[in-house]
Amino acid sequence: MANMTIPTSRDIYLELNGKKLAVVQGYSAKASRTSREVEAFGESEPVATVGGQTRYTLELSRLYATDEAIGDGVSFYELDDFSVVVCRPGKRIIYSHCRWNSIEELGKLGEPVAEKVTVSSCKRMETDA
Repeated sequence: MANMTIPTSRDIYLELNGKKLAVVQGYSAKASRTSREVEAFGESEPVATVGGQTRYTLELSRLYATDEAIGDGVSFYELDDFSVVVCRPGKRIIYSHCRWNSIEELGKLGEPVAEKVTVSSCKRMETDA
């Protein structure tokens, strides 16, 4: 049986300018693409569809800010144009040009945690690990 590595929270993280800002316990990703129908005079149905822009929506759960980010005073609410990196066996998936849509917090004393953050990204790429 082949060795299978399951991603952990150190393998999913937020990055800005090459710095790891937070680790993420879990995520889900959804890709959506707009499309447009092409109609022709005299036809009862569209003759084609044209693909449009692709957008990615990620739901991140249990974000823990890194000590360095806390020391630098980084706030999730002020983040803009960051990346979400997911490391999988043999590859890395990078969602770049991210912006947050919603942030839900669950506060516990001494824990800088955002419970759930929804972000939008306009670019996804895969690289070899």
